[in-house]
Amino acid sequence: MPEKSRPSRGASAARPAARTATGDTPADVAAGTPAPRRSDGPQLRPRNGLDRYFGISARRSTLGREVRGGLTTFFTMAYIVVLNPIILSGADVTGATLPFGAVAAVTALVAGALTVVMGVVGRYPFALATGLGINAIVAVFAATQLSWPEIMGLVVLEGLLITVLVLTGFRRAVFEAIPPQLKTAIAVGIGFFLTIIGLADAGVIRPGSPLISFGVGGQLAGWPLLVFVVGLLLTAVLVVRRVKGALLIGIVVSTVLAIVVEAVADVGPRFAEDGTENARGWALQVPALPDEVVGAPDLSIVGQFSLFGGFERIGVVAALLIVFSIMIADFFDTVGTVTAVGAEGRLLDEKRNLPGSQPVLLVDSIAAAAGGAASVSSNTTYIESASGVADGARTGLASVVTGVLFLVAMFFTPLVQVVPSEAAAPALVIVGALMISQIRTLEWDDMSLVIPAFLTIALMPFTYSITNGIGAGVISYVLLRTAVGRRREVHPLMWVIAVLFLVYFALEPLQQLF
Repeated sequence: MPEKSRPSRGASAARPAARTATGDTPADVAAGTPAPRRSDGPQLRPRNGLDRYFGISARRSTLGREVRGGLTTFFTMAYIVVLNPIILSGADVTGATLPFGAVAAVTALVAGALTVVMGVVGRYPFALATGLGINAIVAVFAATQLSWPEIMGLVVLEGLLITVLVLTGFRRAVFEAIPPQLKTAIAVGIGFFLTIIGLADAGVIRPGSPLISFGVGGQLAGWPLLVFVVGLLLTAVLVVRRVKGALLIGIVVSTVLAIVVEAVADVGPRFAEDGTENARGWALQVPALPDEVVGAPDLSIVGQFSLFGGFERIGVVAALLIVFSIMIADFFDTVGTVTAVGAEGRLLDEKRNLPGSQPVLLVDSIAAAAGGAASVSSNTTYIESASGVADGARTGLASVVTGVLFLVAMFFTPLVQVVPSEAAAPALVIVGALMISQIRTLEWDDMSLVIPAFLTIALMPFTYSITNGIGAGVISYVLLRTAVGRRREVHPLMWVIAVLFLVYFALEPLQQLF
């Protein structure tokens, strides 16, 4: 992620990712295009101004691949337009609620605008939207301690603080301080994390006894699960056959199948409005053609935040602890996401850093403040961007495509809801399979490196948090490398990060204390 000497923005300057038996990377297999070799010679000349600005030819991509990748990313993460209102529309401590329609429209607006900015300024295929992990924190604090304007004000402050860290170079320095072993483990862990997200979205795994259960009563029962299974098998076949646009085709075909199934079987939602549960229903969106396609967006909640209201309600120390918890989650979620997506697209350099990362980090930090100011919570770089990269995206042009689609979705919110999570989930599982292939590059003969990598990989899916995985990896890495007498190999900033994570993991007793 951090900017170094900028040897090249092209894929040829990046460290090669793990290859298949044919010599291609998993991302190239998914995109249906063989990987360029280092012996291919000099970079291709740009065909036009658009090509030159985004470096499309320089990264061995094409206009078609960028558009296709942008489409895939959008359809993979479009669920946020519906899911974010569900999370944020609950009552706060004052009993006030955010209107569902307004949250949906503004979620699409902020995601679209910031993703376009990321594409134009950052020039990498990263899409942004409201962060679900951060939303969980925000929703809890709103329900127990703060009003919506007050918690959104703290989110704005968190975003401004991260922006300062970017401008001072601290955020980039932190990324460079993380050793390659942990960076690779982060990418692998996110591969597993994506897989468990996909399986949970499809209903293959669900909360149960003792921890999780398989399907419905231990069986893959219900039409929605059938749609997921068909979509997963179809997408897998397309990927191994190297069909161009494999992930996008899988999403579209699965959605069409889901619409037909719902029209014939009348499955209905998994959770009805009266609170009853239909275990065999659709998890989120019911894939039925909407009564109306176009609707005027409700932007009434934009600007409804109180910058220092939270300090007045719960005190300075308690408010600062909330800002810290949100900032740590936002900070390291982005570190993990950029590492994983960059590795998947062979965009990292030999030290596993992203060349020219400063604009990416700046846009991401501004997005946090912008999300709070718009009352839809902190926006951050989305791991679902990996699906577009796996389908061929390599430049910011793909992000422009994704962002424009989100802006259009403001007016077509009913149409966006047609794609059920069961149709998008297969793409996440396949991308997870592609990303974990990097596990072969880890060092396995030194347990002081193996254990931190293992904890990083394991805790991401098992705790449903990128931040928790990175935190466990950093703390254990500093401790174990010191224990075996390799303290000098630990970057000084790693000690700072480890201390910050110790505070992060101890936040609950600290909050009770203050």
